[in-house]
Amino acid sequence: MAVNVYNTNVTTENLSRHEILAWVNDSLHANFTKIEDLSSGAAYCQFMEILFPGRVKLKKVKFTTRLEHEYIGNFKVLQEAFDRAGVEKVIPVERLIKGRFQDNFEFVQWFKKFFDANFDGHEYDPVGQREGQDLGPNPGGKGPSAKQAIAAPPKQSQISRVAKPAAPKPAAAAPTTMQAPRPVAAPAAAAAPPAHKAVTNNGRANSNNVKAGAGGDSQEIQKLTKRSIDALQRFLYAQASCRRRRA
Repeated sequence: MAVNVYNTNVTTENLSRHEILAWVNDSLHANFTKIEDLSSGAAYCQFMEILFPGRVKLKKVKFTTRLEHEYIGNFKVLQEAFDRAGVEKVIPVERLIKGRFQDNFEFVQWFKKFFDANFDGHEYDPVGQREGQDLGPNPGGKGPSAKQAIAAPPKQSQISRVAKPAAPKPAAAAPTTMQAPRPVAAPAAAAAPPAHKAVTNNGRANSNNVKAGAGGDSQEIQKLTKRSIDALQRFLYAQASCRRRRA
């Protein structure tokens, strides 16, 4: 029958988490890295096999499990071994399988004292007894545990960064091509008045011809002047429109 141990302050001083992990890994040739990894219950089952050979059905133990329902199966095997050996401890399965540090640390502290009180120091081959299966969250000690692999976010370098499309630049206003006004032909020089002839009997007719020629030249000059003014006005209007567009 087992020697029952109660977790009180009268018992041996508690070990640190690092000392506990070193004891578990050295005793079972395991590769646990965190106290929370003991939440599978597999390590406790093999410790019970060391203390009470034949009381634990190791073939039912899932040593490399990563599934919560298999954790429950391992603790069921452990509780049955407790009952056969007369251990009065009730295993808080629901709290342990959640993988919280404090719950698992308190239980392994108690189990270490229970182990020390019942172990007789005989030789034991942990790897051979579990038929060469690895024990711990990382089979073979390689890679992260399943929980870490699920919970860990991807590294920044592995996230493809999608560049934001650059805001389209406003299209530059097309330069307005201003047509240069057509050069205005300089008004033709007024025709020189005909040479004055001596007054003859036809003087009155000559005078009438001179008046008619002068009137025609005056009309031509007026037409040219009007065209020049119109062309200048169109040029000034085009310039004003171009300035308004640029503004």
